[in-house]
Amino acid sequence: MSTFNPKDDLQWRDILIRTALILITVFIVVWSMPHDSRTYFHAEIGKPWKYADFTAPYDFPVYKSEKTIKEERDSALRLYEPYYKYSKDTELQMVKKFRNDYADGIPGLSDNYVTIITNRLYSLYQQGIMDQKDYDELSADTTQMLRIVTGKQAISVSIHEVYTAKTAYEQLFHEELLALQRPVLQKCNLNGYLVPNLVYDRDRSETSRNDLLSGVALASGLVVKGQKIVERGEIITDKTYRIIESFKRENEQRNEDVTKNQISLTGQILYITILMVCFTLYLSLYRKDYFEKPRSITMLYALIVIFALLTALFMRNTFIHVYILPYAMVPIFIRVFMDSRTAFMTHVTMVLCCAVMLQHPFEFIVIETIAGLVAITSLRELSQRSQLFKTAIFVTLAAMGVNLAFDWMRADAFSQIDYSTYNYLVANGIMLLFAYPLLYLIEKAFGFTSDITLIELSNTNSPLLRRMSEVAPGTFNHSIQVANLAGEIANKIGAKAQLVRTGALYHDIGKLSNPIYFTENQSGINPHETLTDIESAQIIISHVTEGLKMADKNNLPSVIRDFIATHHGLGKTKFFYIHYHQEHPDEPVDDLLFTYPGPNPFTREQACLMMADTVEAASRSLSDYTEQSIRNLVEKLIDGQVADGFFRECPITFRDIQYAKTVLIEKLKTIYHTRISYPDEKTP
Repeated sequence: MSTFNPKDDLQWRDILIRTALILITVFIVVWSMPHDSRTYFHAEIGKPWKYADFTAPYDFPVYKSEKTIKEERDSALRLYEPYYKYSKDTELQMVKKFRNDYADGIPGLSDNYVTIITNRLYSLYQQGIMDQKDYDELSADTTQMLRIVTGKQAISVSIHEVYTAKTAYEQLFHEELLALQRPVLQKCNLNGYLVPNLVYDRDRSETSRNDLLSGVALASGLVVKGQKIVERGEIITDKTYRIIESFKRENEQRNEDVTKNQISLTGQILYITILMVCFTLYLSLYRKDYFEKPRSITMLYALIVIFALLTALFMRNTFIHVYILPYAMVPIFIRVFMDSRTAFMTHVTMVLCCAVMLQHPFEFIVIETIAGLVAITSLRELSQRSQLFKTAIFVTLAAMGVNLAFDWMRADAFSQIDYSTYNYLVANGIMLLFAYPLLYLIEKAFGFTSDITLIELSNTNSPLLRRMSEVAPGTFNHSIQVANLAGEIANKIGAKAQLVRTGALYHDIGKLSNPIYFTENQSGINPHETLTDIESAQIIISHVTEGLKMADKNNLPSVIRDFIATHHGLGKTKFFYIHYHQEHPDEPVDDLLFTYPGPNPFTREQACLMMADTVEAASRSLSDYTEQSIRNLVEKLIDGQVADGFFRECPITFRDIQYAKTVLIEKLKTIYHTRISYPDEKTP
């Protein structure tokens, strides 16, 4: 853990970067969230209620179904009587016109026929003549009534008591005298004197219609605040379904209030901002080194955003339960690549961000927080597939146990428990197994290296290591010895042993370019005898640069390339450096010609490799493998490295260095133990 001093550690650039991370995360999360209090649950008649107990948050009416409302409105409209105004002027105009046209009588008929027809026209107009189109629409219902307004009176009459122009013309000839003279009268074009005198009164008719419709109530009851609507696992009845749908309808109407939505949005922004500020402060206080690794910090914030987006998607598609989402993946990824504390803090932040989208967040927070804790504690490292399988089982059992506890606390009987939720939790555990293949994507996307990858790289049958065993067997054996020694040191001081072992296997791969120039691969012939000290030093030094080239060519992770670059640090090829000094005592020496490119180790694991590599190589030159000689060699070499400042840039302590000395001494004593001599068998 590193300390944090804002004045010394924070610059304007750091503040801007962290502020940008917060703002971007808040924007994406809030954008994905529901910006209102709409309900995103789904209910079906005859199916159990799969959510938590639902209690009315406020008073709201129980609305009738659209079908019921339509039936009641249709029933009310049977009493509807459209209004028609009786036009006395139309009657007088048409009768007057007829009298004027036949003032001299009807040709071929006596004068009394004009009077008969006039009286008949009066009678028809008194009964009422309406437009053919209106008559056809109203007469479809044989019981239809209409109101004829005459002055201040409105009289209800049946639709069959009035005429159209066509029926009035036929009715004209019901008079026996007129019927006998019909052939003559047809020449008089009497239908021209029959026009509608009933005019549709739109205002009165619409008012009457609306009064009838307004009398149909849209609601059939009232749900009061605090009333329990449905319990978890209860079968949805018609009545319950209508109440739930009424609540959703009322909620949507309330959300049409723009001011309320703006307040809700402001609250969401404030909530997510507070969470992200607290999370960023945690990283600044306790894990500030992550800000120096852009990919690491990006992964932390990206995981929060991704699962927030997935939660919002699931909430909008209520047929998919949110418990299917494997939230425990987040702490697993961070635990594998970073540390447990950051894994837990990220998981809690992510769960709290997602919980605000749910209708009942309390259970979700408790279940997912405990699931994350179980995932962190059960997965100390991920080097085998079985470990992730066990973690998935533990997480599933823990989540089911907590959910069962909530069910027992709420239920009055075991039969009331809804077991469908446990199916979702089992599906969650299955989804959690996909963390194994996703680890590969995380590694490639964010530049991490998992223990699984390290184990795969440490396989001696891999192409690069197999080639080393064939081309440079001495270097291969040396690398294996160094890997064992460095791994033991790492275990002792609490460093990453698997990382050290894998890095040790590859730290000398650059020697494959010129294996014969390194003593462990020589068999009596030393090519350095024909070279100058500077040339020999450059060849020895080149195994670092050549190793980095091979690492790039073979796509080795960056952490392995760091071991190649730092295992000699900024040290010198001392044999050739000292020999050159002795051969040229009066000449100035360019130290850079004999110095490795470095850098010096900057992690504890790299320091472990440097100590093990130096001691293992030097131990081969001992003439006597006694405990004292081994101890003196180890003390001299490591103290020299400390004095030369090789470990100034890595977080290794003097206690760790002392433990490293002890491990090296004990292991070298075991490797170079004295064997007893077996007596020769004498034959007679």
